[in-house]
Amino acid sequence: MHHASSHFPGNHSHDLWKRALERIPGGVNSPVRAFKGVGGEPFFVTKAKGCAITDVDGREYVDFVGTWGPAILGHAPDVVIEAVREAALKGTSFGIPNPLEVEMAETICRMVPSVEKVRMVNSGTEAVMSCIRLARGATARDRIVKFEGCYHGHVDSLLVKAGSGALTLGQPDSAGIPQALAELTITVPFNDLEALKAVFRESGKEIAAVILEPVPANAGLYLPMPGFLEGVQALCEEHGTLLIFDEVMTGFRLSPGGAQEVFGIRPDLTAMGKVIGGGLPVGAFGGRSDLMDWLAPLGPVYQAGTLSGNPLALTAGLAQLREMERINGWQLLEEIGLIFEEGMRRAIHGKEMTFQRIGSMFCLYFCRGPILNLADAKGSNTSAFARFFHQALDRGFYFAPSQFESGFLSTAHSCGILEEGLKALTEILQDD
Repeated sequence: MHHASSHFPGNHSHDLWKRALERIPGGVNSPVRAFKGVGGEPFFVTKAKGCAITDVDGREYVDFVGTWGPAILGHAPDVVIEAVREAALKGTSFGIPNPLEVEMAETICRMVPSVEKVRMVNSGTEAVMSCIRLARGATARDRIVKFEGCYHGHVDSLLVKAGSGALTLGQPDSAGIPQALAELTITVPFNDLEALKAVFRESGKEIAAVILEPVPANAGLYLPMPGFLEGVQALCEEHGTLLIFDEVMTGFRLSPGGAQEVFGIRPDLTAMGKVIGGGLPVGAFGGRSDLMDWLAPLGPVYQAGTLSGNPLALTAGLAQLREMERINGWQLLEEIGLIFEEGMRRAIHGKEMTFQRIGSMFCLYFCRGPILNLADAKGSNTSAFARFFHQALDRGFYFAPSQFESGFLSTAHSCGILEEGLKALTEILQDD
């Protein structure tokens, strides 16, 4: 790996950044990419293969972000690239039903038992937005409950105490969201069943849905306490409220059936994305047949999209899922994750740090644990994280440019690369 200096991006990156600032708000098309959480200038990437990314100045980095989740087999896996190349020759979009849609729907329903019917969309945000509309339509109720630090895309009703980029920018509630809409969203701390019970006592009959990331991965990464998800589900059942799992990050990554398979919970509706697009824009949402049948053209809840079920995106996603099943990728990722976790725990031993992992998702927090919710995560020393981020980048290791994001491992992170990475990271953390 080339040694890269993050503080002084190469000439090409620097020139592109100046041009981007002229024509793109903040120079980026998604806020976290602007390096506001760590300082310095972002670099521009021209290609990615396996677990390596190459910037416009020819520097190579080991990537621990994996395009924020989709790259479960690493970047540009041959099986996916070949499949997309063949599909592209037949056309990039039809706007007419295509056989891949049926195949993807059957695949998702086979892998995620709570999903009896599914509809394809183009992003995680779209998937979540559609779940919320569907839940409100099916229950004839208006209120939504979400958990602090859970990010569900930039949906109006849900940008209330959100995590992810909204957290780093220190503006968790976006401008441009009418107060009246925000008032329909009730937020409670994650892992706090008593708070949720209190909300239901007060407003149970008005709550259409409770939505959560079963493993919140947008304020770093923290896990549900034993019994928490079961408790949420029981409260929803008791009050006729729908339970929505946002598995855009965890779906098809933590296991073939996502976090709901790992924790043994069947939500009513599930939002999905990332892995099932193989790196192309894709989202999906699904659940019980009786709920999904509320959607147009069968029912009165409207949802549509020109590029929904896009043949290139579905080809990429199906190729990726098939390959994961062929190589038993989930078992492999657990093994890779364990190696990384053990090495990181050794590296931070005795320090004011916490390393959290589930499967191939992880976060290194610059504060003492346990970290069970947003308030705990916010105790992190973000300037220490920023120092670590830049030192790692200087040595050719790219982590998410924010303390409040998850890292992702892929099947392309070989033992050798992990050992090299752990050695460098240990040296950085020892120096501190």
